[in-house]
Amino acid sequence: MNSIKRTDILIAGSGLSGLAAALSMSKKFEVTLVTKNQLTDCSTAWAQGGIASVSSTTDSFEKHFYDTLKNGHGLVDKKVAMEIINEAPNAIDWLNKKNIQFTKEDGLINLTLEAGHSERRIYHIMDKTGKIIHKRLLEEIKTKKNIKILSNCQIIDLITSKPNIEKSNECVGAYIFNQKNKNVETHIAERVILATGGASKLYQFTSNPKTSTGDGIAISYRAGCKIANMEFVQFHPTCLYHPHAKSFLISESLRGEGAKLLTPNRKTFMEKYDERKELAPRDVVARAIDSEMKEYGFLHVLLDISHKSATFIKKRFPLIYKKCLAIGIDITKHAIPVVPASHYTCGGVQTKINGKTEVQRLYVLGEAAHTGFHGANRLASNSLLECLVMAMKCAQDINTLSIKNFKHGITELPKWDDSYVSESKENIVVSHNWDELRKIMWSYVGIVRSDKRLSRALQRIKIIENEVNEYYHKHKLTSDLLELRNIIEVSKLIIESALTRKESRGLHHSEDYPLPNKKFEKNTYLVGKKKNNFLKLITTKS
Repeated sequence: MNSIKRTDILIAGSGLSGLAAALSMSKKFEVTLVTKNQLTDCSTAWAQGGIASVSSTTDSFEKHFYDTLKNGHGLVDKKVAMEIINEAPNAIDWLNKKNIQFTKEDGLINLTLEAGHSERRIYHIMDKTGKIIHKRLLEEIKTKKNIKILSNCQIIDLITSKPNIEKSNECVGAYIFNQKNKNVETHIAERVILATGGASKLYQFTSNPKTSTGDGIAISYRAGCKIANMEFVQFHPTCLYHPHAKSFLISESLRGEGAKLLTPNRKTFMEKYDERKELAPRDVVARAIDSEMKEYGFLHVLLDISHKSATFIKKRFPLIYKKCLAIGIDITKHAIPVVPASHYTCGGVQTKINGKTEVQRLYVLGEAAHTGFHGANRLASNSLLECLVMAMKCAQDINTLSIKNFKHGITELPKWDDSYVSESKENIVVSHNWDELRKIMWSYVGIVRSDKRLSRALQRIKIIENEVNEYYHKHKLTSDLLELRNIIEVSKLIIESALTRKESRGLHHSEDYPLPNKKFEKNTYLVGKKKNNFLKLITTKS
């Protein structure tokens, strides 16, 4: 059964970008907020670090800009970076007005330091910044009468008008799979905003929640959007290594507050790789740990902050202290076993700062987007900042529209036709391919790469793609099937982008081309194929 629904603004994603955009939207608009799991299942809620913003008298916008530029290895869009950095105090002020209280010390904001930053400029709420911010914004969202929430719903694909000489490609809605009743709903929307997060779940080991499957990137690519710099996948150096605590991140802030990286036999090693040691950027630290593990056969390394006072550790890192203690690790006395894990997608759908894409009426925000702010390696705590600024700019752009001129008069859209498909008795096809793909990405498209391994991964993923496409067109939809379809798409984008970049830069390190090459000091672009989701618009005269 298929139903048609209408809304003014359709937002997919319940992380910081999605919630901030919804809350910043004018009350004159009906907003539908779609999340494929529960509202709390997003990377924002897992963010321990904080938000970078110039505040202290020793800091400056120019210093923040320089740190961002240096960390991005020549690929940061300077105009974009300066605009977002200049907007940071406004973003912090917006959160303050939402009654979000950042950690203070003796009545003053307690700014912390993170790797790659030359000054203390990270606003935080102990070590659970994202969780507190997300909870507060969710509380407000639920009080808004113009915002409707649809949980356990996934966007399958966007509905776009076919471009011609007079008219460009235009998004007019989306097909949405309702997991509860197993139906596909056709949603007509005046504007569609994708704030679906990154794609770190493509890898076997990740610090992200299970929802990070690159949905918005894959969906936008199929709708014809330009995708940029997908080869730059950030691996967080320190994810907890323990069989009963998968995906738990050990915040960058521990190293900012003096934690040391050690081998399992308790020897330091970062001095061999970078003069900044533990405060080197994430790409450097992750490669250093990866190198130590591979050279000496370590299953993990150690992160030790036990030389700090127990009082300080418990007060500054209560979440991490509690989590580790629950599995038998007292971080006031013992080092934490850690490994690198996929953490952040620096590439994404090419957009402006307000989220506008090349497909009209479609906006993409946050980690799913590529504004040029992060370049070849994201600076710590710049991500939540980008999420907030993009959301605010997006809402400002849409709020200028008159409600009278907002409707473009669509009277009919094609319904989803699943009359020819059947229930599958072979769900093992989906689960097996899920596991195989993530292992392929970890083994062949990880922290250190080679053209041979990348080509081998692409060949194997194309075999999986053919099998899954056949399955997709014969059987009824499931949540896992939709996510698998998307991670296949995004995995190919990462590999194809990586094969194009014949150098090592930032997060992309190639054994075949170990040095940066000025010839490749530019973005990598892949343009979507506009796959079978067009319609002939039937409209009324305005």
